[in-house]
Amino acid sequence: MYENLAIELNEQNLQQVIEQSMQTPVVISFWAPSVPETAEVNALLEKITAQYQGQLVLATLDCEQQQAVAAQFGVRGLPTVALFKNGQPADGSAGPQTEESLRTMLSKHLPSQEEMQLKQALALVDNQDYAQALPVLRQLATCFPKNSIVALAIAECLVETAQFDEAEPLLATVPMQDQDSKFKGLMAKLELHKQASDSPEIRSLEEKLATNSANAEVSFDLAVQYSQVNRQEEALELLITILRKDLNFADGNAKKTMMDILAALGQGNPVAGKYRRQLYSLLY
Repeated sequence: MYENLAIELNEQNLQQVIEQSMQTPVVISFWAPSVPETAEVNALLEKITAQYQGQLVLATLDCEQQQAVAAQFGVRGLPTVALFKNGQPADGSAGPQTEESLRTMLSKHLPSQEEMQLKQALALVDNQDYAQALPVLRQLATCFPKNSIVALAIAECLVETAQFDEAEPLLATVPMQDQDSKFKGLMAKLELHKQASDSPEIRSLEEKLATNSANAEVSFDLAVQYSQVNRQEEALELLITILRKDLNFADGNAKKTMMDILAALGQGNPVAGKYRRQLYSLLY
């Protein structure tokens, strides 16, 4: 499964591989066909390297075939593992190895799984793949509390997928020193949305509803208007209030409109989750 991940070290490519550690850490496994446990260490390192997804380079040195190169490293016993960073030895261990012991050594010098996931998620945001990035970033938010990079990435996903109600309070948590051009751009988009979502039609319906809050027809019309300008939470609140009184209001159009909004928001959306539970409690 992890075949061909390792670079086979020799005199010709040794310097090149060590120089490669200036950009990406290189772990070297010193092994020999006559020492079976060294092949097991190679297999473990191939598995670990694959999981680091380009953040770690694996090189193996056959100490029987490349005795002169092994001598340069001063290897005295097998298995031996050495980690190089910035062209210099950074860590290593000799003797029997387990997957846990190898991971423990490498984790001190490499990004965590969460840091790698964050890097991938931020790349998705850069590529405007907001729908795929958002659920990953939500999960990572607990691992990186009060991290403005994460908060701004989530806010960007929310703004670009028209989830403005959730984006605004999140942006309010970004401290002054982190309010960069990205932050200002997102705030500008929020302001444009607010201006566009406060039409004369909406204001008129809001005034009618203020004078008669029990008017289900006005509530429904306003909910439809809200949904068309991406004020989805306000639309859902009006619709669930209507449905609590009459589940089949307007020949089922209120229920259908609510389900359409929930479907558009998607499964991972917390607002959708809140109102989906309320709707299901009425239906079932």
